Amino acid sequence: MSTVVIAAAAVFFLGMGVYGLLAPAALIRPFRIVADSAEARTEVRAVYGGFGVAVAGLLLVAAADAGGMRTGVVVTVAVSLLGMAAGRLVARSVERPSAFYPSWLYFWVEAAGGGALLAAVAW
Repeated sequence: MSTVVIAAAAVFFLGMGVYGLLAPAALIRPFRIVADSAEARTEVRAVYGGFGVAVAGLLLVAAADAGGMRTGVVVTVAVSLLGMAAGRLVARSVERPSAFYPSWLYFWVEAAGGGALLAAVAW
């Protein structure tokens, strides 16, 4: 079961990464961010695209338990996701998003994903 959870997280990051590389402006549009310059699109491609693909690769290595990296990789990604969710809670204390999507949807995805990954290494 833990391998399935880790692989599912890898697929999520791979999808985000590929989407970020291919359509950076579309990826951030739900957040009302406009990527109207080459520099802005490059930043989205780097942070969402390249990072997402790299994390997916690490998670696949972890799912295969190659090199004994499973626990370290999974805990690192889990804590990163929980940190993102915590950042959304901090943002909530400063200002409120106007709707559930996208901010709160991603909060729950990040919180659940981080929790599931931590549970996966505990199994």
